[in-house]
Parts: sequence; C-alpha cells; structure tokens
Amino acid sequence: MSTFREGFAAAPDGLQLYYRDYNTAGGDLTPVLCLAGLTRNTRDFEALAAHLAQTRRVIAADMRGRGRSAYDANWSNYSIPVETGDVFALCAALGLEQVVVVGTSRGGLLATVIAAMKPALLKGVVLNDVGPEIDPRGIARIAAYVGNQNATPESWDAAVSGVKAINGAMFQMADDQWEMMTRAVFREENGKPVLDYDAKIGDATRASLAQPQQIDPWTLFGAFAQIPVLVIRGANSDLLSAATVAKMHDVKPDLKSAEIPDRGHAPLLNEPASLAAIDAFLSGVG
Repeated sequence: MSTFREGFAAAPDGLQLYYRDYNTAGGDLTPVLCLAGLTRNTRDFEALAAHLAQTRRVIAADMRGRGRSAYDANWSNYSIPVETGDVFALCAALGLEQVVVVGTSRGGLLATVIAAMKPALLKGVVLNDVGPEIDPRGIARIAAYVGNQNATPESWDAAVSGVKAINGAMFQMADDQWEMMTRAVFREENGKPVLDYDAKIGDATRASLAQPQQIDPWTLFGAFAQIPVLVIRGANSDLLSAATVAKMHDVKPDLKSAEIPDRGHAPLLNEPASLAAIDAFLSGVG
C-alpha cells in the first residue's frame, strides 16, 4: 500500500476537511483529485491511489460530514453547491491549479458543477457510475438506506452482512472484497463498527430529492464539451443505465467509456478493467 501525507484544510466557512496526499513530489503529470460518493470517504480510493501514485500526485478528500472531516451542525450544508466550494478551497490550500478529478457518484456530480463554474481547473474527469440521468431505482434504494442503516452493528460480521444486504444483488465479489468495502463504510469505536458519516446526510439527501431540479442536467453535462471525460459504469448498476451512457456518447462524441462486469453502483476502481481504463485515459490527458 502506498504511503501518504495527511492533513486538514479549511472550508470557506472554516469547517475542517481531511485529505490524503500521495506522492507529493508529483512530477510533470497532472495531479489526480479523488472525490468519493454520497456517504463515502478517502478509504474508497486506497487501491487506486496506490496504483496511480507510482507516477503522479494523488489527493483523496473526505467531504464535510464524511470520514475524518468535521460534521456540520447545519445539515442543509450537505449540498452540491457548498461541497463544490469546499473542493475549490481544498485545491487552493494545496496549490492545485489543474487536476484530473476521479469522481464516484456524488463526486462525479461535484465534478460536473466544477466544469460549469471553473472549467480551467479540470484537465480531465473520470465519472464513476454517474451521469446526467439517474435511474429512479438507484435513487429509491439510496434514499431508503442513507442515514437509516444500523449505526452500531454488534460485530464486523454483522456489518458485512448489512452491506451485502444492500449491495449483494449487484456485486459478485469474494469475501475479502466485501470486508474491504465494509471497512470503507464503517470505522471502529469501542470494538464495534460505526457508520463513518453523519446520519444527517440522509435528511439532506431526502430534502434535496423533494425539490425540483433547478438546472437541466444535460445542459450541465454540456460543460464538459472541451474537457476529456471517461465514464465508468458498473454492468449491474441501478443508478447509471447503459442507455444514459449511450446518450452521453451522442452528446459528447469524444467521450471514453468502460463497463465493469460483476459490479453495480459503484465500481470499486480496484478492478483490473477499471484500472486499465483509467490508465489509458490518463495517458491521453497527460
């Protein structure tokens, strides 16, 4: 496993954001900034960061209320606009003038807004199982569990069983991979696993879903017109459909894409097919 430097950067409102910085020497290649899914954190990118950090700088961030970043007393700040501002603040604090964003789910949505607001920051974007259209099945599944999971399973075995109950139909994985996924979702306190995110993110998510969309997502996707993009889709995903990926290709003819077998929402990015697709994409981005 690759080593990393860890630290905290201040969000615009002063809230402390945790990050991991791999291969700070970097070199001439554009740094990669990894942004996790709705309730996830830097641990999701351990394998990818170790792989990419052999040749370039990699930064992985915990968004507010996730992992080791501070929780927000006002849960309405768990929003795309606020978190986009957090990403800008983190990039400024670390001196990142241009990055390739690898964004899983929510992280990909943040990358899309960044493309609209500050396209010069993006040398390229990897969208991991997310696009302009979100399958209602995935929305319903996420809205049902986020913030409602058992926060204190009696054991790690129970925690693994719970993660399998939510994701088992979409993922075909060995036991050690289920264990790895579970330990990225939970942290250990007093010998027991505890969810490693603020349960109030569930309230913010359900409140957001109840509001009408302010901007057409396909119009927002158009912000990628001049930015290289790779979209990775889990073959069993209930969030990003194959039809949406096909439409993304129609809208953006230079789009690159890869479908990862035996994975749902979202691929772990440690799969050989994921790593190969990302390596090929980065070789073209620089």
